[in-house]
Amino acid sequence: MSLINRIGAELRGDRVIWMIVAVLALLSILTVYSSAGTLAFRERGDNTEFYLMKQILILSFGLFLTYIFYLIHYQKFSTVAPYALMIVIPLLALTLFFGKNINSASRWLAVPGIGITFQTSDIAKLAIITYVARMISAKQDVIKDFQSAFIPIILPVVIVCGLIAPADLSTAIIIFVTCLGMMFIGRVDLKYVLLLIFCGIVMFAALLVLAQHFPGLVRAETWQERMRDFLTNSDGKFQTQQAKIAIAKGGWFGNGPGSSTQRNFLPSPYTDYIYSIIMEEYGLFGALSIMSLFILLFFRCVRLVTISPKAFGAVLAVGLGLILVIQALANMAVSVHLIPVSGLPMPMVSMGGTSLIFSCVAFGMILSVSKYIEQSK
Repeated sequence: MSLINRIGAELRGDRVIWMIVAVLALLSILTVYSSAGTLAFRERGDNTEFYLMKQILILSFGLFLTYIFYLIHYQKFSTVAPYALMIVIPLLALTLFFGKNINSASRWLAVPGIGITFQTSDIAKLAIITYVARMISAKQDVIKDFQSAFIPIILPVVIVCGLIAPADLSTAIIIFVTCLGMMFIGRVDLKYVLLLIFCGIVMFAALLVLAQHFPGLVRAETWQERMRDFLTNSDGKFQTQQAKIAIAKGGWFGNGPGSSTQRNFLPSPYTDYIYSIIMEEYGLFGALSIMSLFILLFFRCVRLVTISPKAFGAVLAVGLGLILVIQALANMAVSVHLIPVSGLPMPMVSMGGTSLIFSCVAFGMILSVSKYIEQSK
């Protein structure tokens, strides 16, 4: 048996999603190596290979987790979900009040003794999406009942987003929107979906009031500054201008891998503005190709809804696919100045630790759903 046939026999499930994972992983290595030059010069004496090897190691570990979660039957995620949520909520509270402050935001917790930090909101994404999928599937017979919709579904979403929003409003918003989409697909009554939106508005208003009394806890000034910069195009005009220059230099087919010059001027070209580097090096063709991969991912996840014999697998796959796609599109929109700066990395592509691990685990869970649906057929 040839190597390709062996791999094909081992990697079951949706082959298109496997292809998307492989392409994004390859692009991640190429783009991070190219965009981390300024960071390497500033912190490592121009040792770009350090960040290349770091990205390869984290990505390799992430892909290993993709395979591990792909092997696990997706129904086991439902069993673990309530316990994961009970762990995540205290961690989010701990991060909010005692988290490590990086770039004026307390989004990270440090592991005592070893100095490693992790972003608790990335763990919360997996926990709340899996939990909401579990509740929607378990309550299908009484999904239109207030007690079955509000307490087990809406309340946990509001609590998790409320704990994340003070330091990371962008992540809270994409989690909130994802849960709305899951509720809609899971046939939750529209009035309860609207109730969740109302609760979100009330929560945001409460945060603005809280910011007046505890300005160090809630980053309301940062939100206002980013919105003002976006609406007036002030931004020092620097970030926007440099991103647009990168887009213009890329043209139709780009300048080739490693040929970016705007990486020397753009802030965080390896995370927040990595899409600008992709456009400069691979052009409009490359930029649209990456966008098409994420859109294709969403449609492949929606396809699982139509063929899944059980509600949990369908809602879980759509929820995970939706949050990956929303985050990717938000990252792209920042680079082309369609939305204010969000600080969201591109899933599977941007340099990162917990963000990259989250993306890999999410892909593994989606592939687990697709594999067992394929077997049941």
